[in-house]
Amino acid sequence: MTTPWGEVGLTRFPEDSRDRLRAWDASDAYLLRHLAEEKVPLSGTVVVVGDRWGALVTALAAHRPVQITDSFLSQQATRANLARAGVEPGAVRLLTTQDPPPERVDVLLVRVPKSLALLEDQLLRLAPGLHAGTVVVGTGMVKEIHTSTLELFERTIGPTRTSLARQKARLIFCTPDPALERPANPWPYSYALPDGVGAVSGRTVVNHAGVFCADRLDIGTRFFLQHLPGPGAGRVVDLGCGNGVVGTAVALADPAAEVQFVDESFQAVASAEATYKANGVPGHAEFRVGDGLAGVAPGSVDLVLNNPPFHSHQATTDSTAWRMFTGAKRALRAGGELWVVGNRHLGYHVKLKRLFGNAELVASDPKFVVLRAVRKS
Repeated sequence: MTTPWGEVGLTRFPEDSRDRLRAWDASDAYLLRHLAEEKVPLSGTVVVVGDRWGALVTALAAHRPVQITDSFLSQQATRANLARAGVEPGAVRLLTTQDPPPERVDVLLVRVPKSLALLEDQLLRLAPGLHAGTVVVGTGMVKEIHTSTLELFERTIGPTRTSLARQKARLIFCTPDPALERPANPWPYSYALPDGVGAVSGRTVVNHAGVFCADRLDIGTRFFLQHLPGPGAGRVVDLGCGNGVVGTAVALADPAAEVQFVDESFQAVASAEATYKANGVPGHAEFRVGDGLAGVAPGSVDLVLNNPPFHSHQATTDSTAWRMFTGAKRALRAGGELWVVGNRHLGYHVKLKRLFGNAELVASDPKFVVLRAVRKS
């Protein structure tokens, strides 16, 4: 990526030479050009929120910024990109969305996320640290910035306006109003599950901001809950756990099960742990933020349950699902099973047959399928 301060080599994480998706886009470049052209003073505490793959903090590393991200993969990409650029360790402070934000913020740079709820939560958490002199600039592609986005900046920080679009990207300029009466932060959000979803019927779900379908049970998960395998699996992984409702259902139905909740989202794993604890589930559970099953010992798992995403930010891709499936095969013992729910049109049965040599249809409806693959050896 070419920046006003020179070129920066950037990759996503995990690195894949076949991946044609860039680790930056026009909105990152637009924001950096603006900072240089307008000579925005980057002194004091510079906070960068939602930096997708570390492009912004790598370019601004000389100003010792703080990065706040919900993504483990983005954080790992940032570490790799900073090292590639020769940035000294510790020059950029890496925080997650679950960490307390800095008490004072002098420059706030926001890469607008896909989730408006996550943006709301982060702005409300950061707002107490802003002051009348804080420079606030948001950035995103035109298709990512809506009237609701601008209204959110306006009611949580202060008067807001936008730039002209350049290369389908736009900037958001916001002036902090210290006298503004901000709304209370509604996150995390809890609700009771409906009947007819097995062991978790009527149980409480806790969702931190940004978790998929945070205000209701999505129809894919509902279908999965109605067709989960019976007790007796032993070691179970809820892979891509989201709010943890699937793993919690397993633990409630089988107190002897050892359930591990895994997601690359810090918000998701916090939600899963809160859901599990809210229901007083007996038995043993682990909660881990990471790159799928990369940290799980080979041949150590009896059952993997997975509802894989098919988007990476704004890009539609099956690479995440494929990595989850290959990771599951590595982690499963011989005879262990991977159960997957997905939209019918995604054709996951083809991938599973290629990888495992088998794929059984457990259940289907007009929109979803539940598939079962067994590791033979």
